[in-house]
Amino acid sequence: MYTYKYPHPAVTTDCVVFGFDGVKLNVLLIERGGEPYKGCWALPGGFLNIDEDAPTGARRELEEETGLQVNNIEQLAAFTTVDRDPRERVISVAYFTLTRISQVTAADDAARAQWFSLDNVPELAFDHKEILELACNRLSQLLKLKSGNFTDSDFTYEELDMIYYAALTRSRR
Repeated sequence: MYTYKYPHPAVTTDCVVFGFDGVKLNVLLIERGGEPYKGCWALPGGFLNIDEDAPTGARRELEEETGLQVNNIEQLAAFTTVDRDPRERVISVAYFTLTRISQVTAADDAARAQWFSLDNVPELAFDHKEILELACNRLSQLLKLKSGNFTDSDFTYEELDMIYYAALTRSRR
């Protein structure tokens, strides 16, 4: 196999899945089943396959780790800090979506999958706290502007108002 003179970074995707339960805004997290950060909570995600684009990889990883299938996701940002992953140089393309709470089941390399209220998010692995904070900020901005294709469910205006204030409150912490 051909090797390059200059090393290449690996590429991952991370998913911030906001779930609304009718009262509170939640985020879907997985407990990591392997190192690094075994036993810690993290956003669903993982390494991109060589034959897929980033949105496809994000949806695949989300379904593999939690059983959740989503159609509409919006790209949040690329996270490129040099030491964000202790295994190797990793660049992550993060996505987010908004859906209604549904049953999730851990699989693949996730030990558990669970919804957490934005008021009660545990400490997160890697730089996932930074990703979550940016996603909360972006969600509140898009809801304020009523733009974007980031929801995977239909919501009433009253529900979107509740979601907006929950995301806005979290992003101001």
